[in-house]
Amino acid sequence: MARRVDVSAYQTFGDITERLDDIVAQVRDKDVSLERSLDLFDEAIALGSKAVSLVDATDFSPEEEARLADEPAPEGDAAKADKGAADTCAAPAEPSGE
Repeated sequence: MARRVDVSAYQTFGDITERLDDIVAQVRDKDVSLERSLDLFDEAIALGSKAVSLVDATDFSPEEEARLADEPAPEGDAAKADKGAADTCAAPAEPSGE
């Protein structure tokens, strides 16, 4: 069973991404044990969840929302993911009856 990882020290998105970069570097080291790699994986999952919570809790000003809506969408699969993220900021769609 995975143990609960304390990520309370990471309060900003920048702190989280910095720690995730460090975790990636450690996991790529061939001298890291499988057990340590799995612990780092658990920490990365907890950090990712915290990052999502930070983004979800962000309140954008009307100007920021307009600017984000006007930016061109990236190509490929990332565009689909970005569209899904943008949809979570918009008002809920009416049911289509399908």
